[in-house]
Amino acid sequence: MAKSEKMTQRELKQPDAFQRVGAEARDWLIERQQLVVLAVGVVLVGGLVVALASYFSSRSEDKAAQELSRALKVLERPIMAMPEGTQITPMDGEEAPFKSAQEQDQALVKALTEFRAAHKGTRSAATAALPLGKAEYRLGNHDGALAAFTDFLKDAPQNDPMRAAALEGQGYAYEAQQKYDQALGSFDEMSKVDASGYLEGMGQYHRARILILQGKKEDAAAVLVKLPVDHANTAAARLAAERTSLLAAEGVKIPPPPQPSTAKQDGGA
Repeated sequence: MAKSEKMTQRELKQPDAFQRVGAEARDWLIERQQLVVLAVGVVLVGGLVVALASYFSSRSEDKAAQELSRALKVLERPIMAMPEGTQITPMDGEEAPFKSAQEQDQALVKALTEFRAAHKGTRSAATAALPLGKAEYRLGNHDGALAAFTDFLKDAPQNDPMRAAALEGQGYAYEAQQKYDQALGSFDEMSKVDASGYLEGMGQYHRARILILQGKKEDAAAVLVKLPVDHANTAAARLAAERTSLLAAEGVKIPPPPQPSTAKQDGGA
């Protein structure tokens, strides 16, 4: 047999590259069996943790939503003004009516504040900031109202339809503190939000109101005359027409309203 043939047979009897790699891998696994099992266990436990977190988060959100519904039941209790010292005995299972809207708002602030503290980080807690801010504003607690509206705007999605209401409340609170520049900022942001129904165009209307408070009546008139064109047949358009008439009666120069086509072009600019 030729030398080359003997070498070939000898090489054939030796393990090939795949066999060597397989043997090495087997030895590696045997030596590190515990380590591999631990690593697989970590992956499985990690997946389990994610699943459990999702499950308990869902349960937490459901519970929070139910608790928010109970907290808002304060608004279902009637308000009945009564002479001082009058006592009303509620029927079984019912609570006594509130003696005033202020008393109802105080109860609502208490209920929502406690709810938000107990369910911090949930979507329901973020949502509750909006009615809380409105109640704080009605009670004259403008700092508390601003804090609540700011919390809502921070946590609410950009497409949340209630952002317009929160921005309006924020603007009102700044206005009550005579922080007119900040109020303008809130109302201008409100104008950028896709508001519908009663709130359509109200951002522009509120801007005009603030400009009047700042003594910029001609600037306000320029905003007001556009509203019936940009937002025809809305509450904002009707309010703007009334406010324009008052400014005209005061001798303020009222610019002509823009043509619909011009207004459309300006809006798209």
